[in-house]
This record gives sequence, structure tokens and C-alpha cells, in this order.
Amino acid sequence: MDLTFIVVLVIVLAIFFDFTNGFHDTANAMATPIATGALRPRVAVAVAAVLNLAGAFLSTTVASTISGGIIKEGPGGVDITPAMIFAGLIGAVVWNLVTWLRGLPSSSSHALFGGLIGAALVGAGLGSVDFGVVLSKVVFPALLAPLVAGVAGFVATRLAYRITRRPVEKNRRAGFRVGQIFTSSMVALAHGTNDAQKTMGVITLALIAGGFLRTGSAPPFWVIIICACAIAAGTYTGGWRIIQTLGGGLTDIKATQGFSAEAATAATVLASSHLGFALSTTQVASGSIIGAGLGRRGGSIQWGTAGKIVIAWFITLPAAAAVGAVCELIAQFGVVGLALEVVLGLGVIVGIFVISRRRPGSSNALEVDVAMNSVRTRSERRDAEKKRSEEILATRRRLSDESSLFGYGQDVR
Repeated sequence: MDLTFIVVLVIVLAIFFDFTNGFHDTANAMATPIATGALRPRVAVAVAAVLNLAGAFLSTTVASTISGGIIKEGPGGVDITPAMIFAGLIGAVVWNLVTWLRGLPSSSSHALFGGLIGAALVGAGLGSVDFGVVLSKVVFPALLAPLVAGVAGFVATRLAYRITRRPVEKNRRAGFRVGQIFTSSMVALAHGTNDAQKTMGVITLALIAGGFLRTGSAPPFWVIIICACAIAAGTYTGGWRIIQTLGGGLTDIKATQGFSAEAATAATVLASSHLGFALSTTQVASGSIIGAGLGRRGGSIQWGTAGKIVIAWFITLPAAAAVGAVCELIAQFGVVGLALEVVLGLGVIVGIFVISRRRPGSSNALEVDVAMNSVRTRSERRDAEKKRSEEILATRRRLSDESSLFGYGQDVR
């Protein structure tokens, strides 16, 4: 089959992956402001789309990690073919859609890495992958980033509540809802600087493998443009299933916690983009939300949902690698194998879309967990507000009766 045609197929599939990355990861920036009411859902995803678009133009460091780091291509390396890259992309797309269907905030980044690694190992052997780069730029950041973001979210939440200890009759925390507009926007911008780069790197790798670019080349400007537009379009569609999980399934988010979690997420992702770490913004966002949930006195985490998310983190890379490896085995049958890959890939994509349109009554297990958590947290919120009102009234009576007090009571949360 003509090499140019295969490269075109890779570019088309990479753009589709970039689109799925956008709607899969919308929740990273916008789940908490939607949950707290800081932004209306459609406004939130529109803001995220615009800032993802802008962020994609700010850096190509992560793209260089993908195109010239993980896979050893060119002189001194191995012969990575566009067909292998195509097989790896199928593995990434399939895993992205499966986890989206389940409402799991898994890592699009690790799905991409896994798919490419699995296809390269089958097609070119162990020498095709630089495992040193995989460990330093992918695995170690994947282990450390959620912890760092979680600690940052916890500390920021503690500080926010301590700094804004308020008089009984004055709410000093109302500004956090406005602040969330800024912090969530920073997360969306940071997401564009990191995740859009990965697809740029894949397309650049395909162009190098096809002989259209020299080894070590940076992504061409047209690649940057189409990747930026694809991830922005995907973001605007809104990954509502995952937004529901992060916004209501992990913890009952208040505006103060949302502000703190988003600030921790943005700082972590922007730092990793500067260092060239191909970080999972999903893992960072989940870690910061858990940290913020623990940081509020009386806050709680739905550990059952959190456990399912962590399991998805661990199995994403090997699961996508397995799909990519199988696709590469099929591709080795030549033109027939490549055609079969296309047919099977399209079949899975269409099948998942059809399943996603089924009746709401047949929700999967995680969606049921989230729905139950949402109902429970609404009930808890009503009870807490009732209790808080009673405490305020009791304090006001005490203040009026005891002239020695001058207006400040306990920190009513």
C-alpha cells in the first residue's frame, strides 16, 4: 500500500484521537466550577475549548518527547513504520472511548503511550522503545503527580479556610466562586499546553517514519493548528459522563475547595509542560480534588469511586498496549490486515457510540455510584444548611444576651 496513504490514515486517526482527548478531559478543568455553580455547563466547556486552543500554541516540548523520545526512530534507532503508529492509535482511541463510556477519568496520555509502545514492541522488538525515557518522563511523573497535586490541593484548601475564617453574619468565601472562573481557565490553558502536544508528537513521528521530515524535527505549524482545533472541538462537546464523576462522584465540592483544587492542578500541569513531562492531566485533577476534599473540615471522599478511578489509572497503559499490539499483529498481513484494522476500529467506535445512546435506565456501575453519591450529597447539603441556620440563630441570640461579646463567634462552616 502507498506509504503516503498510510501516513494520511495516521494523521486522520490522530486528529480523531485528539478530539476524543478533548471531550474525555473536559472534566479536568470544568467539573468543579460546574459542580459549584461558578460557571454554567455550556459556558464552561466553551471557555475550556478556547483556552485549550490557545494553550496548544504555547509549547511543543512535550511533543518532542513523543516524537523523539519514547520511540527510537531514524538513524541509530529502529524503523518505526506509519502502520505501527496507526495500530498504536487504534489502541489509544478504543481505550479512551471505553473509559468515557464508563464515566472513568482515565489518562488519555497513557492510552496513547500504551498503544504506541504495544505496537512498536510487536512490530520492531524491544529495542524500539527507550524505556529510560518511559520511566523518567511517563511512569515516575504518573506516580508522583497525583500525590503532589493532592498534597497541594489539601494545603491550599486548609489555608483558604483558615485565612477566610469569618464572622457569623459575613461570608468571606463568596469570592471563591468568582475565583474559580480564573483557576479553571488556567487548568484549561495548561491542558492545551500538555495534551495537545501529544497528538502533535504522534503526527510528527508518522511524518518522520514516512520520510517526510528529518529525525528530530519539530512539529510543523500546520500540525500545531489542526491539533489545536481538534482538541478544542472535542472539549466543546463536553465529556459529561466524566464531568459527573469528577464533579459529584468523588466528593461534595464547595467553591473554596474547587478554587484550591484547580489552582493545584494548573500549577502542577504547567510545571510539567515546562519540563517536558508528558503528564496525565486527568490524574492530576483527580488527585487535587481528593486532596481538596480531605482539606475541608467535615469533608469526605467516596473511596469506592476513587478506587475504581485508581484501578483505571493502573490498567490504562497495559490495556492500550495490548490493543495496539493486537492491531500491529493484524497489520502484518499487509494491505488486507490494514483494511481489517480500519474495519474493526470503525466497528468498535460505532458500537460504543450506539451503546452510549441507550436508555438512561441502564446505567453502568460507576454511573450508579455517582448518581447515588449525588443524591446523598444533596441530602447531606440540605441537612448541613439546616444545622448551620440553627447554629447562626443560636449564636445571634447568645450575642444579644451577652453584651460582653462584640460580634465574632465560632467558625461556622
